[in-house]
Amino acid sequence: MAEHSPRNEEKLVEELQAELAKLNVSDLLLQTLYTVSSLGYHRLSGEAKDLEQARLAIESLKALVPVLEGSVPPDALRDFQQVLANLQLAYASAVAEQGAD
Repeated sequence: MAEHSPRNEEKLVEELQAELAKLNVSDLLLQTLYTVSSLGYHRLSGEAKDLEQARLAIESLKALVPVLEGSVPPDALRDFQQVLANLQLAYASAVAEQGAD
């Protein structure tokens, strides 16, 4: 079992700080958009179906996508705008399906 000496902890903190220094907020937001959109789609079907969570994913994407304008490549922004539109259509379909039950 590894020891948790102050020196080991100090080295870990230094490594984490070095990694944080390399990270851009725009990169983190792109990863967040990807994760949120994946969760949103996942919440629209099967046993994991939760329309409120899907709606929350949609609203989050609607809020974050415009923030990235000018900070990420235009094709990445366009891709997430398309993902948002597709997720909204899938949500509308799931709501309609639920109403028909």
